[in-house]
Amino acid sequence: QVQLVESGGGLVQPGGSLRLSCAASGIIFSDAAMAWYRQAPGKERELVAAITSGGTTNYADSVKGRFTISRDNAKSTVYLQMNSLKPEDTAVYYCNVRGRWSGNYWGQGTQVTVSS
Repeated sequence: QVQLVESGGGLVQPGGSLRLSCAASGIIFSDAAMAWYRQAPGKERELVAAITSGGTTNYADSVKGRFTISRDNAKSTVYLQMNSLKPEDTAVYYCNVRGRWSGNYWGQGTQVTVSS
């Protein structure tokens, strides 16, 4: 069974930073493309950032230059470093597998709230 556990969310002021972590199990992590998504109340889930098994990254235009996705295969963990946070970044953030090995592995996510 595949399990993805997000952590690191919280309340932060505008301009602040957070680092999210996603610990994966039940997959060969080094072979899997990974991604971060977010969903705000009343809105559809959107792709925030993605990273291939080879380390190639892609970002939504709204977060380019502010967010960085990375992975540590030895720890089977993918990270999302979020800097210069804005109120519109407020959402529940989820990780998941992408591409060839994708599936319905959604967990509970981690809440990020950006407010003064």
